[in-house]
Amino acid sequence: MKWALLSVWDKRGILELARTLDSHDVKILSSGGTGKILKDADIDFTEVSAYTGSPELMDGRVKTLHPKVHGGLLARRGIDEQALSDHGIHPIDLLVANLYPFEEMVVSIPDLGKLVDYIDIGGPAMIRAAAKNYHYVTVITDPSDYGLVARALDNGGFSLTERFSLAKKAFARTAAYEAAISNRFQSVGEEIPGVLTLQFRNRRELRYGENPHQKGAVYGEEGIAAITPIQGKEMSYNNYLDLHAAAALSGEFEETSAVIVKHNNPCGVAVGDEPLTAYLHAREVDPVSAYGSIVAVNREVGAPLAEEICSTFVEVLAAPSFTPDALVLLSRRENLRVVTLPARAGGPEFRSIDGGLLWQSTPPYTEHWKVVTDRDATPAELRALHLAWRVCRHTRSNAIIFADQTRTLGIGAGQMSRVDAAKIAIDKSLHSLVGSVVASDAFLPFPDTLEVAAAAGATALVQPGGSIRDKEVIAAANTLDVAMIFTGVRYFRH
Repeated sequence: MKWALLSVWDKRGILELARTLDSHDVKILSSGGTGKILKDADIDFTEVSAYTGSPELMDGRVKTLHPKVHGGLLARRGIDEQALSDHGIHPIDLLVANLYPFEEMVVSIPDLGKLVDYIDIGGPAMIRAAAKNYHYVTVITDPSDYGLVARALDNGGFSLTERFSLAKKAFARTAAYEAAISNRFQSVGEEIPGVLTLQFRNRRELRYGENPHQKGAVYGEEGIAAITPIQGKEMSYNNYLDLHAAAALSGEFEETSAVIVKHNNPCGVAVGDEPLTAYLHAREVDPVSAYGSIVAVNREVGAPLAEEICSTFVEVLAAPSFTPDALVLLSRRENLRVVTLPARAGGPEFRSIDGGLLWQSTPPYTEHWKVVTDRDATPAELRALHLAWRVCRHTRSNAIIFADQTRTLGIGAGQMSRVDAAKIAIDKSLHSLVGSVVASDAFLPFPDTLEVAAAAGATALVQPGGSIRDKEVIAAANTLDVAMIFTGVRYFRH
């Protein structure tokens, strides 16, 4: 390794790297801010402008865009020596470069005219050139990889396998960078971007996908996608899906709550004074379905809840934190996956379909609850309706939820008929539904669902409203003395 070019925005570790190169008699090219740091540290280097014979132009916008730079990065050893000699070009063996922080600045600088100053031109061009020529050139874009240089110098240079691995990382970095710029430009004047470019990193292969004959992997660096268990087996494809559903529903509650999810649907939800009570009440809603489930609680897990979790089969237990004695108890279940709930990553939602994907965002909005019957809901009914409605928002359509003030009582999910969803919720209920309330994720097109719920003992119902037969449904509710509230917002989940 004879020549290295250092050009970085993120200066972490660059001095130590430069000293390593200098101690191995590697000649250094540098410019701009990186060059200033090297100069201040008395590290010998050659200014890029002195090497190219061309000064930096336009306030530094043009520094490394020169044939002597790109020729040095793209030269094929054993092929291009004559061109190198004719034009006084040094073959560059190592490029260390990272980019202007566009992704960070896009969050804090809304003015596109100012933001464009953080679009790096020379950096991506050099990185792509070096990565293209990975057979001969090593490119490093991540400060965490600087330690590889000293080892390579001691071993006589980077291997082809190492250079290819770093080239893959470099192209992924420039792709992500261009994607961020493209997505910002595409958003100008558009509520929904005309072209959407995505990149996900941090791949972890899973044992299989939804079923053993399918391949599976998870990508992501934040939110549920980034978690790994602090105890137990590795997460499966289906575990991630179910935990995503459980965490989203758990986040609806400010009060202490427990959410039990099976196959992407809640099978028991309850609130309580402390986590153990909430969990026990949630499990009692449907203990058969709770077997082999995902449990999410929104408070720290202590020994009492940990002891109870160990008494049955749970796939995943998720909570914001765990006490040391709880972790000791949970370790009895070697296969139980114990995970710390992360902060929600947020952002738009994506779902794949054949040939593409679906995109949706949920902008801030306010539900307008409106009593539409002669009788208003009592305070107790209203508390129960709020609980049922929160659960309903996270249940697959068609969804009908029976609840009281502290827990769900019956859940009907994923049915083609709303009446069938109500009947399933009633049939699965292990508790009396007399005095319960009901939530429906979409409007009632006919009075039949209301009538089935009322016959089971429900006294109040919440639904979006909006059917052409709303007046007929309201009249039926008045006849049955059922208080009914319209929210104006539908919550289909497919």
